[in-house]
Amino acid sequence: MSEHKATILWARDGADFGYKTYSRNHIWRFENGVETPASAAPAYLGDPSRVDPESAFAAALASCHMLTFLALAANRGFVVESYEDAATGFLEKNAAGKLAVTRIELRPKIVFSGDKRPTQDDLDRLHEKAHRECFIANSVTAEVRILPEP
Repeated sequence: MSEHKATILWARDGADFGYKTYSRNHIWRFENGVETPASAAPAYLGDPSRVDPESAFAAALASCHMLTFLALAANRGFVVESYEDAATGFLEKNAAGKLAVTRIELRPKIVFSGDKRPTQDDLDRLHEKAHRECFIANSVTAEVRILPEP
């Protein structure tokens, strides 16, 4: 169907290579040339000013859910003005006792306009179908919860 490529670049650059001293900083380079500064999460000696893989994982899932939701809403005739999601991934021990992103909580806040507005039932069905159809959600074992707006 399609391929999606990324290149990960890291170099020691002469620094000491002890566990507590080597740099976790690296670059994610995507096939379109976009580069993202990345690192480990701060809890794992990473640079807090860079994106860590666990946060990126939560963002990728939330982004995929949003894009799928927007397509479904447009096909149903609902006009979405804005969509904001404060996604959270939880790094916890899984059933095998290994650290894993075991669950991701999505908290979408969606603003609609136009004459046709979704009911709560419509929203629930749209989110459920968006989750079922999201490529990233179909690729992970972590539990995904879509929480109601506060």
